[in-house]
Amino acid sequence: MSNHIPGLTHLGSTGTQYPTDYDPGVLEVFDNRHPDLDYMVKFNCPEFTSLCPITNQPDFAAIYINYIPAEKMVESKSLKLYLFSFRNHGGFHEDCVNLILKDLRNLMQPRFIEVQGKFTPRGGISIDPYTCWGQPDTKYAQLAEHRLKNHDLFFENVNNR
Repeated sequence: MSNHIPGLTHLGSTGTQYPTDYDPGVLEVFDNRHPDLDYMVKFNCPEFTSLCPITNQPDFAAIYINYIPAEKMVESKSLKLYLFSFRNHGGFHEDCVNLILKDLRNLMQPRFIEVQGKFTPRGGISIDPYTCWGQPDTKYAQLAEHRLKNHDLFFENVNNR
């Protein structure tokens, strides 16, 4: 591969190994080429699955991840493998969303990050957990507080699930 970036082992690999359980160790980062700028990176994962820790039944969700990078960025194929690793993980919806945020925060040390799960209904109820974080004592902490305070201010019309 002519544009090989040191430390990235998944991107371009033809022998992809899919984890069989939750594994933050598959996540990889690369250097942000524009650390002097504030910009948002958004990932949408509409086919997220995990297992209910009590019934072992599958849960399905769309996971949305937004972050403002600092020095490091997450490589997208490693993120895909990481999110896939939840497939056999028994975790409540809220736990999964918070684990994703914490793992990505620990990996990249972004300026700001937020994660939302839009889980499909089971038993007639859908659960949509949201979590966010900003670097303490900065405008990014203020952004996180604002986003949390203003998150889902209006009831949504849930006729598309």
